[in-house]
Amino acid sequence: MTDGTGNRRVSDPRAMRALAHPTRLRLLGELRLRGPQTVGMLSERTGEAVGSVSYHVGKLAEHGFVAEAPDLARDRRERWWRAAHATTDWDPLELLDDPERRLAGNLLRQAAMQRYVDRYQAYLDSEASLDPAWVRGTTSSDIVLRLTPEELVELRDELSALGRRWRERGAPGRPGAEMVTLIWQAYRGPQ
Repeated sequence: MTDGTGNRRVSDPRAMRALAHPTRLRLLGELRLRGPQTVGMLSERTGEAVGSVSYHVGKLAEHGFVAEAPDLARDRRERWWRAAHATTDWDPLELLDDPERRLAGNLLRQAAMQRYVDRYQAYLDSEASLDPAWVRGTTSSDIVLRLTPEELVELRDELSALGRRWRERGAPGRPGAEMVTLIWQAYRGPQ
């Protein structure tokens, strides 16, 4: 799918490793968040060199994470790119029995986690300049639960449904609405 909707389930370790690069995660995130852009626009937004952005966008395209948007080009030299999917996920069970996939999945999850940390740090750095109404609604918390494997799946599904419901409610251009990041994790804790 190349219209920026839907989900991509990834299982190819080469694609996982390609996406695990911090610059590529950021570029894909920018395309998902702000819509189609040229390499020059992405370079300006991220502070990365144009050549570097071009290389990384090419790698994302090679693995199907982004696609060209030729309908937006004003001439034959201008190349626009869009996210090929709204979200990307993988089945953790598929990673367990294949060492190459397990390593690639771990690299991707670690890179995604670092991206979450970077985004939260950027929020903390800007918090003092925000309208107090936004700061009042902010939360960061954790809780330890005692669940069965089946209950963990149920919790995951409920959190996913909640996220989808709020995403659908948050249409772009709504007066007073701004981007809000929601990140959740649920996993069996260490013993």
